[in-house]
Amino acid sequence: MPGAIALSPSASDNGFLTTEDILKLKLQADLVVLSACRSGQGDITGDGVVGLSRSLTAAGISSIVVSLWAVNDLSTAFLMVKFYQMLLQGLSPAVALNKAQRWLLNSTQQELMNWFKENLIVLCLPTLRIHIQRLLKSQSDMKTMVLQYLLC
Repeated sequence: MPGAIALSPSASDNGFLTTEDILKLKLQADLVVLSACRSGQGDITGDGVVGLSRSLTAAGISSIVVSLWAVNDLSTAFLMVKFYQMLLQGLSPAVALNKAQRWLLNSTQQELMNWFKENLIVLCLPTLRIHIQRLLKSQSDMKTMVLQYLLC
């Protein structure tokens, strides 16, 4: 469904939060992050791109982080955790995102494995931890994975 966020359905709705739904809201947040693939895309009209970003702005959000292309799940997970760590240090969203991207681009596979062990071991699902560790170990070329995320 174009222009929608898929949530869990309930007995009263299908679980889709559409751009139309968002436009009806009055939101009070400094930042919204949609880290899924192509979350920043929309229909191109004479007014520009009409999609989730525009509806969030109209609903009152001042800063939005979205993706314009397909992204690798593993590198996105690392990027988002590092991004939030930078935000917690008091950096602006733009600076935090830039620093997180540069960190990911310049990290070696071993550095990412060490960082994962230090930072993501708090994941409450052991199977998820094991899955991510296997992905890290099986990724033969970490730079290719990172560049796929940053340069697609």
